Amino acid sequence: MSTIFILLIQCAILSYTFVAGVFLAFSDFVVRSLRKTSGHGGVEAMQAINREVFRWVFMTLFLGLAAVSLVITAYGAIALSGLSRTLIMLAGLFYLVGCFGVTIFFNVPMNKALAQMEMTGTKTQDYWLQTYVPCWTFWNSVRTMACSTSATLLLVGLVRMAQSRLL
Repeated sequence: MSTIFILLIQCAILSYTFVAGVFLAFSDFVVRSLRKTSGHGGVEAMQAINREVFRWVFMTLFLGLAAVSLVITAYGAIALSGLSRTLIMLAGLFYLVGCFGVTIFFNVPMNKALAQMEMTGTKTQDYWLQTYVPCWTFWNSVRTMACSTSATLLLVGLVRMAQSRLL
């Protein structure tokens, strides 16, 4: 196994964990707190958050991990064997499907719908309380678990690779 790949795995473990932490914060208390604001404060705050998320730090991690996950999955399929292969491939796939895919197909469309709504409309408040908050939070929790699972699988795969080298 190449040193570069081992370093890539270590960076990916940390990055999966960082992204999971951001998602966890939103599922655990940010969206719940925004829901409790009076009037349309939660909608306005979430619209601002959704615009700010495109800043480079989070987007670099989020999009970069999609590319890294492809590399990890391909490398695992081609260069590894046994349980390590399975764990490392699953780590990449969990991120690609459970985090990146869920974001593209569920969270982003809800964010776009919220962004196009007028802040003071009854329709907006109904969408916010009855659809956006519960559905967005559910899918965000799926992303949290997918990132956490990716980090765990990758860590266990790395440990298994190290153990097999020592035996």
